[in-house]
Amino acid sequence: MKKSTNYIIVIIGIVLVAAGLYLLKSVENPSQLLTALPYVCIGFGCGIFGHGMGSLIADKAVKSDPSVQKQMEIEQNDERNIAISNSAKAKAYDIMTFVFGALMVSFALMGVDIVPILLLVFAYLFVHGCAIYYRLKYDKEM
Repeated sequence: MKKSTNYIIVIIGIVLVAAGLYLLKSVENPSQLLTALPYVCIGFGCGIFGHGMGSLIADKAVKSDPSVQKQMEIEQNDERNIAISNSAKAKAYDIMTFVFGALMVSFALMGVDIVPILLLVFAYLFVHGCAIYYRLKYDKEM
């Protein structure tokens, strides 16, 4: 990624954190939406800021030594590392299926409000729908 793009990402993160803190302190009687919005802004802002700063620091660290940069590119594109990464993702997906299923059942048994349960069910079905889509897509390609 370009260096200027990383700076823009860092600035967006800082702006989101600042907006979240401003909303948190300035809104005295928040409605239901404004209750969670500051925390969402702070969370996304911290994540975006961390991603941008991590990229900037990594770029600065490898800038001084081109051989290290070349070695990192080789390791990132190595077929063995890609296979290991894909295998880890597949295993995490398999575990996620059972964890989210158990979480949905436990929420339903605890009597949690229907809205969070439905959001969790829709997210669960969306992930599995994406898995089916890509499975069919890759089956046609290979």
